Amino acid sequence: MSQADDGLFEPPDWLEREEEVLAPYAMRTRQSKGRLHAEPVHPYRTLYQRDRDRVVHSTAFRRLMYKTQVLVNQTGDHHRTRLTHTLEVAQISRTIARQLGLNEDLTEAIALLHDLGHPPFGHAGEAALNECMGGAGGFEHNQHGLRIVTMLEYRYAEFPGLNLTFEVLEAQAMHAAHSGASEVAAFLGAGQPLLEAQVVDAADSLAYDSHDIDDALSLGLITLDDLTRVPFWAQVVERIQQKHPQLPAHQMQSTAVRALIDWQVSDLLEQTRANLRRQGVRSLEDVRAAPKILVGPGEELLAMKAALEDFLHERVYRHHRVMRMAHKGRRLLQMLFEELCRHPDQLSERYQSRAEKTSLPRVVCDYLAGMTDRFAQDEYLRLFQPYTPP
Repeated sequence: MSQADDGLFEPPDWLEREEEVLAPYAMRTRQSKGRLHAEPVHPYRTLYQRDRDRVVHSTAFRRLMYKTQVLVNQTGDHHRTRLTHTLEVAQISRTIARQLGLNEDLTEAIALLHDLGHPPFGHAGEAALNECMGGAGGFEHNQHGLRIVTMLEYRYAEFPGLNLTFEVLEAQAMHAAHSGASEVAAFLGAGQPLLEAQVVDAADSLAYDSHDIDDALSLGLITLDDLTRVPFWAQVVERIQQKHPQLPAHQMQSTAVRALIDWQVSDLLEQTRANLRRQGVRSLEDVRAAPKILVGPGEELLAMKAALEDFLHERVYRHHRVMRMAHKGRRLLQMLFEELCRHPDQLSERYQSRAEKTSLPRVVCDYLAGMTDRFAQDEYLRLFQPYTPP
């Protein structure tokens, strides 16, 4: 800290601060390729701080509050939504980034953006829209997230989208690399993702595994006894019982979920540091040229994590209560898509205007993908109730 001549606190130059605290392989703000549309430098926020803030203030980010993670809103009040999952991923990502000496602001911006393109009703909603768009380019949530922040948000008079930095857009595009879309290809070709992007990907995976277990237990889809055959969970419980032999049963769930996350983060940090040493990573160029992803868990934990995910797929994601709502959401989106493509005059003026410049199916898909679960169900009622059979 420093003081000006008048005795008041004088904030540090954050670009200089990055040089002092960041690891040599971290992404520095000064190395950024910048924005597509040039903007004046902000007097006290770096590029990546502004990216983070723009995502948080976007309409699409607020809508995540009512978008399904695994369980729809009607199932209960305490389970995760896309928004709470996103915030948890951002929290874990910052912790990992700080320990590795990476750019925390860039990491947080990538984390807050990573699920922005998800439609309502979770993966069932994505499957429905991809099927609807089968002859018109398909639908993939990472690619759609890129469309949101480069085209669909309209907060700023000077440019479409949010005008985020190249590095944040690149991280999103690399998740959608398999889509083959031209707007994705523009951000590819630099080599491996930045370590900040790799951290978010790893944090996302460990967060949803742990928290899906937590939600499934809370809603009675599974029991603690069911989890005894999952080695990862069993070892966590054994550690807890050794430390807290008299722990009440009602505290075991939350204690075990926290321990599950802590174990994964600690293992990931240890393995990632070992990978960086083994590959001789000393610079950003070394990260780009690495033969494989550098951020991830060790082999032993990776195997236990895979077994945990197998359990989730078998006992939670395919549970009849989850499947009922998934099929319902899928049917609902398909019917809305067909109706609005058949009668586009029911779209708002903004979307009708867009349909004059691009394909109607893509405009309808963008409209539906932006909906929350609740709005999609309300829109269905507005269009189809009372329903008259054809």
